Order: sequence, then C-alpha cells, then structure tokens
Amino acid sequence: MNKKAKIVVLHLKELVYTGIFLLLGILFVVILVMMFSVKEEPEAAALYTPGKYTTSLELGGNTVDVVVVVDSDSIASISLEHLEESVSAMYPLIEPALEELSAQILKQQSVDNVTYSDDNQYTSMVLLNAISNSLTQAKAAPEDSGAE
Repeated sequence: MNKKAKIVVLHLKELVYTGIFLLLGILFVVILVMMFSVKEEPEAAALYTPGKYTTSLELGGNTVDVVVVVDSDSIASISLEHLEESVSAMYPLIEPALEELSAQILKQQSVDNVTYSDDNQYTSMVLLNAISNSLTQAKAAPEDSGAE
C-alpha cells in the first residue's frame, strides 16, 4: 500500500467568505425567530379610574358642582349638580356653555383644543377649568379611592 500524504490547501479568502455567510445565516435565523415568536402584548393601562368626580364652583354665594363621569378609558358624561334657580338666573350662560363644552369634550375625549364663543368666554373658561380638575382627579385616583 502506498500511503501518500494528502495536502489540503485552504485559501484565506474562501474561509472569510464562509465565515461571513455562516454569521449572516445565524443572524437571519435569530431575526426570524424573534419576529415570529408569539408575544403577549401587555394590556394598556387604564386612562382613568372609573367613577364620578366632582369639582365645586362658588357662584353667587352658592355651590355648584361640575360632575364628570369616566370609564376606564373614556369620558362618559359631564353635568352640573346643585344648580339652583337663583344661580341659573344670575348666570344664564352657564347651562348653554356647559352643553357646548361637554359636546366637544365627549366627541374628542379630551379638553385640548376645545373652542367656545366670545359671548360666554369667561363662563366657558371657569367650566373648562373645573372639568380639567375633575379629569385630573380621575387620572390620579388610586384604584381604591377617589371616585364616588
């Protein structure tokens, strides 16, 4: 038997190309696994703590409550409570202004970019501040308190 030594010649260029393609293949497989692995999306945090939030306004010696009712992710309603006839007579624009504001806020689900007419500008500003205060309470309220 004639044993001859076999010599294998490896070119450095071929080794580098093989190594690069091997790394690219591994990277491709890792990216595919990451893309198609099933991940459960974390549930979005609630925007508000559900409940009824009240801000009191002192008008003409009487207290009027601006009540905002919210769900976990939306504003459900805005209303006035304890509005006496004397206050309504002294501030005749309070109810129309609240209706105008609440329609916009319920549609937009935000107090940002709310418009109001020049006729009831100051009344609208007072109501808008009270509504914003109630929404701030709803955002900041812990789960076990804050809402009625």
